[in-house]
Amino acid sequence: MSRSVSFKVVLLGEGSVGKTSIVTRYTDNLFNDKHLETQQASFKTKKLTLDGRRVELAIWDTAGQERFRALGPLYYREANGAVLVFDITDEDSFDRVKSWVKELRRMLGNDVVLCIVGNKIDLEKDRHVSMQTAEEYAKSVNAKLYHTSAKLSKGIEELFNDLANRMLEKTASTPNTPSSTGTARPSGTVIQPTATAGSATGQNSSGGGCC
Repeated sequence: MSRSVSFKVVLLGEGSVGKTSIVTRYTDNLFNDKHLETQQASFKTKKLTLDGRRVELAIWDTAGQERFRALGPLYYREANGAVLVFDITDEDSFDRVKSWVKELRRMLGNDVVLCIVGNKIDLEKDRHVSMQTAEEYAKSVNAKLYHTSAKLSKGIEELFNDLANRMLEKTASTPNTPSSTGTARPSGTVIQPTATAGSATGQNSSGGGCC
């Protein structure tokens, strides 16, 4: 059996933008309408196979509340990918994404793969962040923009599959090289496959909540 590659992925964004809903929909195909506040962070894994390569995503879902913000670096340290989520009906949440991007670039340099996600497209009629504005910003920071609805299960699978592919490409081109900040960072950890490698099931750990 071929070996797997493990990537660390962190979700960042304001509280209530739907970060936990996105993760839960992706790993467990579940959705909870109730908002349960994430305490500090929760962790889940997802195994998938892309073009014959087995990939394991270690997904950290961080709390968006102000009182937990100082803990952010503990969770996105050595992350290979970052999913920055905003609520399309909340312009302030989009502005906060810009702050997170600056922080990630400062801490991790240009090596981290960035995904900017406009969530809650099921509320399109209440949109306050235009697609054009979000697209232009994503391009300006060398990120890709995605449109999702955890409630309707739209765009979630595509988001994480594309992220995994992009991280694999970066691993192939720059394996274990120093980041632009001058510190060495792993570009994907090779692990021995388990019996369930390549499955589509998520594994839960303590912590969590909706949005």
